Amino acid sequence: MRWLPLRKAWLFMALFGSFLVTDAQTYDDLRDSLEVASDKVRKFPDNISLRLNKASWNMLLEQWDYAKKEYDWVLERDPKNVAALYYRAYVFEKQHRYKFARKDYETMLRIVPGNFNGQLGLALLCQKDMRPSEAMDRLNILIQQYPDSAVAYAARAGIEAERGMNEVAEYDFSEAMRLDPSNSDYILNRADIRIKMGKKKQAREDLDRAVLAGVPRPALNEMYARCRE
Repeated sequence: MRWLPLRKAWLFMALFGSFLVTDAQTYDDLRDSLEVASDKVRKFPDNISLRLNKASWNMLLEQWDYAKKEYDWVLERDPKNVAALYYRAYVFEKQHRYKFARKDYETMLRIVPGNFNGQLGLALLCQKDMRPSEAMDRLNILIQQYPDSAVAYAARAGIEAERGMNEVAEYDFSEAMRLDPSNSDYILNRADIRIKMGKKKQAREDLDRAVLAGVPRPALNEMYARCRE
């Protein structure tokens, strides 16, 4: 399952693009932002937007229980709030409460049928919940609906890689790279697959490409070494 530990930025961006943390943001920065958000909630406790904003900082700090309480509060007052359903599903997933996560994703998709992020989140949840066939079926449908989505191809490639389906995983990461050529996560994941397949020359070319895309060369020493083995 090497493809996930390499870097998770592409998946996090797909699911939580509006809440991304930059490298420059430190834990203290996040705590400060949370305190500002919390202060606004204390002043205007009935404001749903402020509650959602505070929950987003709780999530970035991995304060899952606090985030869930905020989403619970929002959904008690607005049961069809798509943002709260979507992010609470992710919180449930982090808490390994997959049944509840599925319910929130499915509720969300009844409100906004065909929503890309909702479908992607549910597909990846199926994989975690030991439902690989359903996960693949959902991703196949997602790619049919969104054939220009690099994220969809990369998500399917990740599941294929976990299942040892290296040839099709290589193809799907290649498709993701075609659609998003500068994404170093896709490049590194394809390199890893190619190493496993014995395509070490091509893997090294991918690593060189990742360096050109901005990945520090020393960070790839282990992968370069695997290309020489």
